Amino acid sequence: MALSRAHRREETNFWPGFVDALSTMLIGIVFLLSVFVLGQFFLSQEISGRDTVLDRLNRQISELSDLLALERSTGKEAKDSLALLQSSLTVEQAERARVQSLLDGAASNAPAQLAEAQKALDAEKQLSAKAQATVEMVNQQIVAMRRQLAALEEAIGAAEAKDKESQTRISELGSRLNVALAQRVQELARYRSDFFGRLRQVLGTRPDIRVVGDRFVFQSEVFFDAGQAVLKPEGRGELDKLGAIIVDLGREMPPDLPWILRVDGHTDNRPIRSAQFPSNWNLSTARAVAVVEYLVSKGIPADRIAATGFGEFQPLDVANNDDAWRRNRRIEFKITER
Repeated sequence: MALSRAHRREETNFWPGFVDALSTMLIGIVFLLSVFVLGQFFLSQEISGRDTVLDRLNRQISELSDLLALERSTGKEAKDSLALLQSSLTVEQAERARVQSLLDGAASNAPAQLAEAQKALDAEKQLSAKAQATVEMVNQQIVAMRRQLAALEEAIGAAEAKDKESQTRISELGSRLNVALAQRVQELARYRSDFFGRLRQVLGTRPDIRVVGDRFVFQSEVFFDAGQAVLKPEGRGELDKLGAIIVDLGREMPPDLPWILRVDGHTDNRPIRSAQFPSNWNLSTARAVAVVEYLVSKGIPADRIAATGFGEFQPLDVANNDDAWRRNRRIEFKITER
């Protein structure tokens, strides 16, 4: 319906404002829930990476523990060998003392006995020197094993410290992510509210333009003739007002704010099946594209606008009468996140 033929009525209606406030609050809640889920997703990814690191560290600790048990077993065997050698050394020293006593007692015996005793004493000395060398080697092995044990304990301590540091970092990243996402939600909500306020001032109160939730809803007759997707001159005038508001608002928004203007086309549930438009989906999509292309020509960046066709499948009124069909034939505008 053209502007010149719009019904002009003055009446006080608080319902759009109430629906606007309630819908904005619900959208904020839904978006916050989405942010929370996204944060949990990134957090779960970070925790999964930490679990992988922890598994690797646990495997290293297990290997180190096995090595430690092996070294301890080797140390025990070395200690047992040392005790055995010390026992043998004691026996040899006793035997040496016995031989020496025999030598002292047999100094007046025949030279043959003295030579035999001296030979036995030399053998005992060689055995004692060998035992001493073995004891020294075992002591060196024990010192080396103690150093290895100290290195293992240091590695385990470093692994535990790294795990604690990773947990602290994950917690800090999650907190920063939640704060950043909450700030983005508040910022986008502020600009969306600004858009609604400016558009209300420009368009005023008209029966063919309504606010439904977080969307501005125009009847299709404002822009198109029945069954067509070519913009009428009157419709271009309305889009000029809308495009100017969006362009000004886009200049005010931070470049990194992920906003987009979504243009949704809807039809009633009566099949069209024309040669140009085989289905209501085709008609609704073509109308949304026509609006998007015109707004892009008026300065809205192409990467900040999108066209969507819903056909007859998102009705505002499920009745089958002229009023319901008229309400369901519409073009909706919504500022949302990408």
